[in-house]
Amino acid sequence: MRKPRDYDSELKALQDKARLLQERKLRQFGELVVATGADALPIEQLAGALLAAADAPDMVRKEEWRARGAAFFRKTRRSPGSAAAAGAGSGAASDRSAVPAAVGPRAT
Repeated sequence: MRKPRDYDSELKALQDKARLLQERKLRQFGELVVATGADALPIEQLAGALLAAADAPDMVRKEEWRARGAAFFRKTRRSPGSAAAAGAGSGAASDRSAVPAAVGPRAT
């Protein structure tokens, strides 16, 4: 005979896993905000930029944002020495300040 399944414990385990995933997602989002320098923006401006990005119907613009984000993550995963060498000519600081400007006009 097979052992009967304990649905309550399975459900509790799934709920615990979902809670941990949600906490990790929230923590990673906070880390992303800090890593991009967006924590220096007023909260209203950051919220407006995120809303504009979420509501943007322009797929070309979204693809540009995706590519820029992918480049950001590639840049941050390098060792500090190679990131400085690779980012010296790219103007990484100007890229960071351009994020709100790219989203800002769509927010109005």
